[in-house]
Amino acid sequence: MKLTTRGHYSVKALLDLSLQPDYGPASVRAIAIRQGLPAPYLEKLLIELRQAGLVNSSRGAQGGYQLARSPAHISLVQILTAVGETFDPLPRHIPDADQSEDWVTFTLWRRLHQKLKAALQDISLEDLYYDAKSWQAAQGETNNFMV
Repeated sequence: MKLTTRGHYSVKALLDLSLQPDYGPASVRAIAIRQGLPAPYLEKLLIELRQAGLVNSSRGAQGGYQLARSPAHISLVQILTAVGETFDPLPRHIPDADQSEDWVTFTLWRRLHQKLKAALQDISLEDLYYDAKSWQAAQGETNNFMV
């Protein structure tokens, strides 16, 4: 599995939303500035995340995007799936029935895929937040939180 820009930006945006007081709304522009992301692209990702039920949006001067539920209840696999990331190690691969090595390799990759997906399901947005904060503290950074 390779984490693409789509996945990376989506995780950064949701981590940013997890920092809002009472998980209140934040504008696309504010998130983009804080995280150094292109606002138009971020807007498209947030729409996909809204359609997946991970964020809510509201209009108006005090509107914006906010988490649809607590960071502890949003998994990494949910975020990545919402923006079209795939986890298939061998997409569309059909093992050759005459090649036992092909079946062994296929089975091995399928099992690794299952373990990877389970691990990503167990990692919550809250876990990522605390990992990022720990890393920043280890680097001596205490001010701006940028993921």
